[in-house]
Amino acid sequence: MPGEVLYRKWRPPRFEDIVGQDVVKQTLTRAVAGNRTAHAYLFCGPRGTGKTSTARIMAKALNCTMRPDGVGDPCGACDACMAIDNGSFLDLIEIDAASNRGIDEMRDLREKVRFAPTLGKTKVYIIDEAHALTADAFNAFLKTLEEPPPQTVFILATTEPQKLPATIVSRCQRFDFHRISTAAIVDRLSEIAASEGAELAPDTLRTIARTAGGSLRDATNVLDQLITSFGSSPTIEQLQELLGIGGEEQALALAKHLLGGDTTASLELVNAVAAEGVDLRPLHRMTVDFLRAALLMKSGVQDSLELSADAQSELSGSVGSVSIDHILRALRLFGGVDLRYDQPSPLPLELAAVELGLEPEAAPQAAAP
Repeated sequence: MPGEVLYRKWRPPRFEDIVGQDVVKQTLTRAVAGNRTAHAYLFCGPRGTGKTSTARIMAKALNCTMRPDGVGDPCGACDACMAIDNGSFLDLIEIDAASNRGIDEMRDLREKVRFAPTLGKTKVYIIDEAHALTADAFNAFLKTLEEPPPQTVFILATTEPQKLPATIVSRCQRFDFHRISTAAIVDRLSEIAASEGAELAPDTLRTIARTAGGSLRDATNVLDQLITSFGSSPTIEQLQELLGIGGEEQALALAKHLLGGDTTASLELVNAVAAEGVDLRPLHRMTVDFLRAALLMKSGVQDSLELSADAQSELSGSVGSVSIDHILRALRLFGGVDLRYDQPSPLPLELAAVELGLEPEAAPQAAAP
């Protein structure tokens, strides 16, 4: 029987275990504890930031049979909590709107939602990727939200809230989930790795967190792949091999070339990485992180740096002789590079490096309106 993937195995069981999202978990905990829950919620935010996990915790809290009055977190041990954890709770209905997006599915929901909960106290509908519903489906669902049945809670989760009709959004309590900080992801990965009997160097964990782009689920999946592929003590070189990315040292070197105005060295490094067939997006993301760190260091801010001691020491040597205007130009040019395509070309990075190497007065100017 296949083992459980780590991101499912280590899903947070209670509100207090959710990584980041302090405002969300504090507000929902108080709402449950004070019996002031709404009939519909809208969870918005990037993928892998805890929207569905929070919705499942909400379902447990509303149906927990051992939760004392005045407490917001579920017990995790009663029949309802355990049934929700193993996916057998009949009163938790999870709908993937990407594949159940039509009016027929919403009409079916309207028919079934009238029935009272079968086993629990509250029937909970989690509609994932809610933005994928059709216009007709939204109209059909709106009638249900306008006259919500008793003992029923709807939780809509989406990465694109701007695609939802205002009539739907206005009838939900909205919570915005934010990307999780690199430091918080590193701490969580460290806990998971230790519990799984794995040992990873801090630089390896930090690289995983940075490449995840604020998604704890993505980071946990990479950790899972890394341990599966290379055993309990994987190295940062093995991580780079797994992900097909350049190392942190390449991003640091590129940032130093950019700060020093060495256009030739910048182009050579970008082309060398591209020639290896390595995905340029992690290199771009880590380089921008280093440029941001340079800006903070130049501004006298040290506490917000998410760098290793060696990287911070090496970068500080390049920051001292560089003007803050040059750092700002580097950040604007490289931060504005778009590498969203599946196989990004090195050209956008090359253009940014060349433009940065130009004197400010020689840089291309926008035409006057």
